[in-house]
Amino acid sequence: MIKILPSILLSCLLGIFISCQNTHTDMEAQNLGTSIDPTTFLWYKQPAKKWEDALPVGNGRLGAMVFGKYGEEQIQLNEETYWSGGPYSTVVKGGYKVLPQIQKHIFEGQPLKAHKLFGRHLMGYPVEQQKYQALANLHLFFPDQDTVLDYQRSLDLATGIASVEYSKNGVHFKREVIASYPDQTILIRLSSDTPGSISFDAELRGVRNSAHSNYATDYFRMDAVGDDQLKLTGKSADYLGVEGQLRYEARIKAIPTGGSISAENAKLTIKDADAVDLYFVAATNFVNYKDVSADAAQRVSINLESLQNQSAEDIFQDAVQDYQSYFNRVSLTLPTTQSSFLPTDQRMESIQSTPDPQLAALVYNFGRYLLISSSRPGTQPANLQGIWNKDMNPSWDSKYTTNINTEMNYWPVETANLSELAEPLVTMVKELTDQGSQVAREHYGARGWVFHQNTDIWRVAAPMDGPTWGTFTVGGAWLTTHLWEHYLFTQDKEYLDEIYPVMKGSVQFFLDFLVEHPNGQWLVTNPSNSPENPPKGEGYEYFYDEVTGMYYFTTITYGATMDNQILKDLFDYYLSAAQVLEKDAAFAAEVKAARARLVPSQVGKNGMLQEWTEDYEQLEDKHRHFSHLYGLYPGNVISAKRTPELVEPVKKVLEQRGDGGTGFSRGWKMALWARLGDGDRANSIFKGYLKEQAYMSLFAKCFTPLQVDGSFGVTAGITEMLIQSHEGVIELLPALPKEWSKGAFKGVKARGGFELDFEWENGELTKVSVLSTAGKTCKIMLPEGLKEFETEKDKRYEIL
Repeated sequence: MIKILPSILLSCLLGIFISCQNTHTDMEAQNLGTSIDPTTFLWYKQPAKKWEDALPVGNGRLGAMVFGKYGEEQIQLNEETYWSGGPYSTVVKGGYKVLPQIQKHIFEGQPLKAHKLFGRHLMGYPVEQQKYQALANLHLFFPDQDTVLDYQRSLDLATGIASVEYSKNGVHFKREVIASYPDQTILIRLSSDTPGSISFDAELRGVRNSAHSNYATDYFRMDAVGDDQLKLTGKSADYLGVEGQLRYEARIKAIPTGGSISAENAKLTIKDADAVDLYFVAATNFVNYKDVSADAAQRVSINLESLQNQSAEDIFQDAVQDYQSYFNRVSLTLPTTQSSFLPTDQRMESIQSTPDPQLAALVYNFGRYLLISSSRPGTQPANLQGIWNKDMNPSWDSKYTTNINTEMNYWPVETANLSELAEPLVTMVKELTDQGSQVAREHYGARGWVFHQNTDIWRVAAPMDGPTWGTFTVGGAWLTTHLWEHYLFTQDKEYLDEIYPVMKGSVQFFLDFLVEHPNGQWLVTNPSNSPENPPKGEGYEYFYDEVTGMYYFTTITYGATMDNQILKDLFDYYLSAAQVLEKDAAFAAEVKAARARLVPSQVGKNGMLQEWTEDYEQLEDKHRHFSHLYGLYPGNVISAKRTPELVEPVKKVLEQRGDGGTGFSRGWKMALWARLGDGDRANSIFKGYLKEQAYMSLFAKCFTPLQVDGSFGVTAGITEMLIQSHEGVIELLPALPKEWSKGAFKGVKARGGFELDFEWENGELTKVSVLSTAGKTCKIMLPEGLKEFETEKDKRYEIL
């Protein structure tokens, strides 16, 4: 047995202070409030009543949602590669033969005819894709805990530790949960202040698709192993005619200090222990998107064997240190108020009437925490729910939606000084070029590669869901702009050379796919759509769609404004990459010529920026997407400085659609208003987000379902309010709200390879320090004006 330190000593060792006095709850909250950092500490006076309010931990591959219940605790568990199905393709051969007729119908104002042809000949098959799956639930049953005193649960973003503590019959109990990346385990530590007081039963329960119980092919088995382990094994479900080829194994290993332990009928029983460590390990046979030849049981066995050679203290401390190597790079401090020390759910309510700027810092840090917990080098990218999922049929399959959501997940990765965590996204884009090149050839008769609005772990690339969504051909192009952004922040030429073929392949596709507009001047995408908003114009009406089996609308058109904007960025970024690498001068000249023929930004008869090349109205005037404002953010096509004539048309779009909508919509609006220099409007939207589109756990909602995109989008929006660098000049405090009059932002990254620390008081900069990580020329706007200076790599410059 492993001898562990008493929990309170370990907490002190790790710099975690939580009052463990057996006092009334209100007094405990008062004591806690004097010791916590309100920018990094989430805490509550009650357990999570539903999964969305549980607190997440993750190491990029394994995830857990901690409910913090007494009597019967539940910890919901995920392994990121457990999906339905197996390697498959959705490529449909020969679709390109019908493409000219589809384009003709669209140009002639017959969108429903075009929609039907696209649905029959260019949609991928199967039309839908695979689902991210829930893996397991760990249940801990504690006797005589129907009621408790001094209850508190928390998530410390400074350490990555989720905790729950309470008192019963004079005994103070504590549980701590951390996800270890170095040791690939989730460690659950149970302790108390009274020896021999810990007794509980444990079950590791599988999850099955009960909605498909009459034909589902997923199964699991629950077993005890020896007297100290629980084992769960199973397979993925067949789905959409695709065989479930994934096999998984998960285990719980218990190591008590004192007391007794036994196992029988898939249940562990621990009695009268001083403390207990529970290790969760899990693996599948997934190797990559086309290889499932690994041995899940062998992976788990190796993992458990490596854990046996280490103490619980070392595993715990190594996990914290690894996590902090990312988290401690950046800090944000804003004005503290009395409300800043309330429980988190109360802070979310209080901020609606009483300022609490530090809550914005907490939400900013929560986004960084989620990224560190769900996206590590070598893992899968963060999906719609990060890595956390309780359902076998999750909303939108909890996959990768790329008409806004996956991109938004990675909006903060560079500025938050977490560039390494972009690797899973970069790798996914590379993998998408496999089927993406087949889709380009068979569906469109084009060179290069193309990708649409969704994919899954198997990296399918063809249009899916139906033509209303599937005609979004610029999903891969949008993702490719992220590859360029990574270069802008890191200035890594070896990396740029590595991803250059991906950029070129995307450009090649569009050089072939773009067709001449009937006016003989412009080049446009056809078909196209503006996610996910239906035009209102001639030929557009609700109809019964044979692909979806629904009475719905079509979005199919040509030359959606978002397409034009993304392609302007893509072509510009490619031209810059070719120049940096001194490659393909002749091809670059073709790209430049095509770039000049893309449709310019247009203002419609209502004074708003047009969403389509045609001046259509919209069937949904409060639509959640802001697709045609991509060019303002995250793109670099529209600018208050370079295109001032478009500022008012953009504002009219924002005003017309309002400040409501989904979590991701509000995060996007924050960034858009920040690019327009209106910090108070962005702050108002932030407060509305907390009131209506965030769970008490700070996870974002997509109306009701939990999604991480809004959490990341808000983190990015807060960043844009405080620093911008997209126009070649670093601007500090470009959209500072009045309530954030004083603060400090340290470690934040800017394009060009610069890391900044800066402080301000009364809304004015008081200190600015720049670390050059690439030795490039620095251009920064200071109170006295533009400052431009040469830098040396790894040297810091105090410039204010």
